Amino acid sequence: MIDHHSIFLLAAAAASVVALIALIAVFKLNPFITLLLCSLGLAIATDMPMSMIVKSFETGVGGTLGHIAIVVGLGTMLGKMMAESGGADRIALTLIRIAGEKHLPWAMVAIGFLVGLPVFFEVGFVLLVPIAFTVARRTNSSLIRVGLPMVAGLSVVHGLMPPHPAAMLAVTTYGADVGRTIFYGLIVGIPAAILAGPLFTKIIEPHVHLPAENPIAEQFTDREERQDMPGFWVVVMTILLPVFLMLIGSWADALTTPRTPLNNVLHLLGNADISLAVGVLVSFVVLGKMRGFSKEQILRFSNECLAPTASITLLVGAGGGFGRILQDSGVSQAIVSYSVNAHVPLLVLAWLAAAMIRLATGSATVAMTTAAGIVAPIAAHTAGARPELLALATGAGSLVFSHVNDGGFWLVKEYFNMSVPETMKTWSILETIISVAGLLFTLGLSLA
Repeated sequence: MIDHHSIFLLAAAAASVVALIALIAVFKLNPFITLLLCSLGLAIATDMPMSMIVKSFETGVGGTLGHIAIVVGLGTMLGKMMAESGGADRIALTLIRIAGEKHLPWAMVAIGFLVGLPVFFEVGFVLLVPIAFTVARRTNSSLIRVGLPMVAGLSVVHGLMPPHPAAMLAVTTYGADVGRTIFYGLIVGIPAAILAGPLFTKIIEPHVHLPAENPIAEQFTDREERQDMPGFWVVVMTILLPVFLMLIGSWADALTTPRTPLNNVLHLLGNADISLAVGVLVSFVVLGKMRGFSKEQILRFSNECLAPTASITLLVGAGGGFGRILQDSGVSQAIVSYSVNAHVPLLVLAWLAAAMIRLATGSATVAMTTAAGIVAPIAAHTAGARPELLALATGAGSLVFSHVNDGGFWLVKEYFNMSVPETMKTWSILETIISVAGLLFTLGLSLA
């Protein structure tokens, strides 16, 4: 039975989210200031010690930016080199020729699904968004039409598919078989990506009209078109180099003896920050020097592309600060208690626990790992529990309704140049479709 204090905590958290949306959407207050004020208000309302409030917010900001700021910065540099060299145009033209304009959403969801397998959502997003910008410009399409299917593909593999790092954590906790989880993940993930990507996009696109000007997109599209574009496979290999390094890093212990020098090197190269840095350095040569750009031009490209990302990193960090206040105020624990006390089937419990933690913390990875830690001991004493399906249900729950405390929410909002309500109508609903569809398909597999 959930107590009155827990109910109050949940109500306070819901009120803070509503206030945050209203202040940004209705009163047009700066989003960073709004996140700071709402975090402060929630902390005071839930009676957090005054000495902890600022420290908690700063810890959340720092923990989020420690990863996101580096990923956004390096990914933007790589995207800028793709744009200036004509590489993004080459990819876009090839996609348009092969898929045709009519089937572009299907091509974009497939690219997101494949590229996102070994990398975190944010990494895949910054790698692929320049291609989305270029495809939208080339076909005179809305960024919604090509961008939403792409992020649907990325999000599905983030939550459901090993060897993705987040999904692997749940697989390990439940003691699931990796091969079977991948097989089941394809059965669940592909139709979920189709529903949330091309099909949902077709419904929502007429109802969202983005501004004509997009400052971030202009970094990758506002330039003279190069006639001597690099070859398709040159660009593809440059994009996939960080992905390949991360994949090798995730399998380092299987490929080499753990804790040997070679094993340590593979783990280092497989780190998202290092692999992206390697990709950027290679792009300076392959898409820069070898395309006739001088050192001064390459330096200018890598410097000027960072300015528009400053507001993005601040907003993502502030979302992390808000999520940390939700944790330290006791809201997250109240959600966990509610989930555990709910008398529901085990697969639904795994989904519900992850979904509640996701709503409170904003992090799919935190939701997956925490929920798996809660449910795994229960599953160990439950006859007939299938760990592979539990991993999928937990991953599906961790994707539900991304909102203002999720860094991914602000990345999509700022890069796509949407308002908060528009981001909720598109990205947040897309995430919920993946989450609910993932649960339903998993429940269907449990009956087979």
